[in-house]
Amino acid sequence: MTSKNKTHVIPGSKGEHLIQKEMGNHQRAKAFYNNQMLDYLNPLMQEFIVHQEMVFIGTSDGHGECDASFRAGHPGFIHVLGKRKLIFPEYRGNGVMASIGNMKENPHIGMIFIDFYKTGIGLHVNGRVQIVKNEMVQTQLKVPKKIIGETKSKDGKCPECWVVVEVEEAYIHCSKHVPKLQKLNKDIHWGTDDEVFKGGDAFKTKNCPRPWDND
Repeated sequence: MTSKNKTHVIPGSKGEHLIQKEMGNHQRAKAFYNNQMLDYLNPLMQEFIVHQEMVFIGTSDGHGECDASFRAGHPGFIHVLGKRKLIFPEYRGNGVMASIGNMKENPHIGMIFIDFYKTGIGLHVNGRVQIVKNEMVQTQLKVPKKIIGETKSKDGKCPECWVVVEVEEAYIHCSKHVPKLQKLNKDIHWGTDDEVFKGGDAFKTKNCPRPWDND
C-alpha cells in the first residue's frame, strides 16, 4: 500500500487501484482510505509507537528486490519527532547492512508495529528515509536531549547511524488474525557478539554450498 502521496491525490499505488477494480474491492478500499488512513501520525498513533519494543521493516533496492527485517529496543526506541517524523538508531549488526544499503538506493521504508501483548492491533507507517550520522544528529537536527545522549558511546557501543522517516502513510492493521502472546523474562544482551546469545549456526548453514564460495 506504499503510495507516494501528494496533496489531494487518492492514496494507493496504480497497482493497488488496478487490482481493486479487478477484484471488485474498489469501494471497500475507498472506504478504508477515507476512514482509516492518514498521511501523518495522529496523537493516538504517536502514543502507540512510543510504547512499542519492536518493529518490522521492509525495504527494497534500486531494482525492487526486497528485504524484511526486525528492530527492537526498549519502549520508545523509535522516537516520535512530530506528526510526520520518526527517528530510530541503527546499531552494529552482522555487518551486511542490507536495510541501510537498500535505503541508499531506494529511500522508502515500510514499517509495521504490532502490539502482541494487549490489543493485537498493528500500525503501518510508510515513508521516505534519510540516513544520518551521529554527528549530524548532535549538531544539525532538532531532537530531544535524550536522543543526543544516545548518540554517545555506552560501554563502547553507540549507533552506527540513524534513520529519519518522513511519514507518508499511517493506517491500522486489524487485530483479527494477530495472536495474543505472553511475554516471558529473558536476559537481552544488547550489542553482543557472543555466538551463543546470537543463536549460533541454528540453521546449520556454515558448511552448506553457496555460489560465491570462491569469490
